[in-house]
Amino acid sequence: MNRRTFLAAGAVSAIGCAALRGGPGARQAVERRSRLPNVPLQTHEGKTVRFYDDLVRGRIVTVNFMYARCQNICPGMTSNLAMVQRALGERVGRDIFMYSITLKPEEDTPAVLRSYAAAYGVKPGWLFLTGQPDDVETLRRRLGFVDPDPALDADTSQHIGVVLYGNDALERWAACPALTDPEEMAKYIRWMEGRKRPA
Repeated sequence: MNRRTFLAAGAVSAIGCAALRGGPGARQAVERRSRLPNVPLQTHEGKTVRFYDDLVRGRIVTVNFMYARCQNICPGMTSNLAMVQRALGERVGRDIFMYSITLKPEEDTPAVLRSYAAAYGVKPGWLFLTGQPDDVETLRRRLGFVDPDPALDADTSQHIGVVLYGNDALERWAACPALTDPEEMAKYIRWMEGRKRPA
C-alpha cells in the first residue's frame, strides 16, 4: 500500500481499519464544516453540490480518490467498491452514501465520470465527483490524503488505494485499503452506526 498520512477528524489508521470516536459530547455542525471543506463539486450526473452541506452532513459516507484514466489500482479498486455497494444493498443512497473524487478534474468532466460509473455498473447512492482543481486539492489535503514527503505527495498514485469512511453525526472516522474484502469493508462501514457491533 502507498505511504500516506490520514489526518481527517484526528488520526486515522489506514492499516487496522479500526473505528475511531470523536471526543465526548456532540460538536456543532458549523465546527465540523470548518474542518471538512464545503467546496463546490459537480457530480457525474451533472449536479452542483457542496461537499459538506450536501454530501456529508449527518451521514454515513465513504470517500476515495481516483481518476478515470488510472490503469494501476483504480480498476480493481472501483470494481471492489462496486461489490461493497452490492453488499450494502438498498442502504446505499438511503442512509449510506459513497463518493469517489477525481484527482484529475482537468480531464474528468461529469460526462467522463458518467461513462466511467456506467462501465462499473454503479447504482444510485454512489457519486463520482469533479470540481475546480484548487477545490479538489483543498479537499484532498483536508481529508488527509497527504504524504509528508513532497516528492511522493506530488505523485497522484500515492493518493489512491485507500477508502475513508465515517459517520459525521457521531464524528467517527476510519480508513482501510480499497482492496479490503468487500464483505469485510461493508461490515466496517455498518459499524459506523454506533450500535453494538455484530459478531
